[in-house]
Amino acid sequence: MDTHDATKAPEMLPFRRAASEAAAPSTGERMVSSFSEWSPILQAFLATVFTWLMTSAGAAFVFGMKSVNQRVVDLMLGFAAGVMIAASVWSLLIPAMDLAEADELPKWIPALVGFICGGLFLFAVDKTLPHLHPGLSSDHAEGIKTSWSHSALLVAAITLHNIPEGLAVGVAFGAVAQEGGTTLAAAAALALGIGIQNLPEGTAVAVPLRGTGLSRPKSFFYGQLSGLVEPVAAVIGAAAVTLARPILPYVLAFAAGAMIYVVVEEVIPQSQSGKNTDLATGGAMGGFALMMLLDVALG
Repeated sequence: MDTHDATKAPEMLPFRRAASEAAAPSTGERMVSSFSEWSPILQAFLATVFTWLMTSAGAAFVFGMKSVNQRVVDLMLGFAAGVMIAASVWSLLIPAMDLAEADELPKWIPALVGFICGGLFLFAVDKTLPHLHPGLSSDHAEGIKTSWSHSALLVAAITLHNIPEGLAVGVAFGAVAQEGGTTLAAAAALALGIGIQNLPEGTAVAVPLRGTGLSRPKSFFYGQLSGLVEPVAAVIGAAAVTLARPILPYVLAFAAGAMIYVVVEEVIPQSQSGKNTDLATGGAMGGFALMMLLDVALG
């Protein structure tokens, strides 16, 4: 190398270093790449740990709040209903129909059968599990008669609500591994949407528990406890579709039916039971729009 090249080489080093750094994947890209290589069961578990943490974050507001304005509660419930309806359509039913078509089945059969079975399953659980919807007295408890406390019945109601949410996330991640008409980004968007609506939900559980006379730590504990069922349901859903690919479209529709049952049976009636019907409806529209945006934009 001549003298001219030798003097230019040190000057080029910063440019070479910059090019090398630009080519190297960022920390975020490495994390996404690593996450995509994990088993769908682990992915579903971690995703629903996030949704549980969002529930816990919402429940933590009990340490700074004495009560929740009913307008806010109705708005939260409406928002949750919108998220769950949109998730049922874009993240579950549409992929179920696409899978059925790819398997050369009438696309409506798995969607219809799974949807009805999901609704019937939640109907059976609703009639069996003792629970009490927020805002009602213990005389209005549903399910098998029991001596459970008012607080335990309230937590059971939200737990019932969270079962189909966790199942939906688990099935979505299981579907990705089975190339089941959805993507990892779409499954992550579903978990993100459910996590967002879990934040106000945790508040809506913990603060009323505080109003029943429980201490703030106990109210927080029971509030976050209602979200722990989601990782359990997610692992079951992901394992089911991972082990049995042919049932995937049915399980996707099953989760959708379970979610819609909860929305129609519990969430919408609660949101519309007071004087804030327009606010609750607006919340539902906003939740639906947000979940649709997340699924379409990220999926």
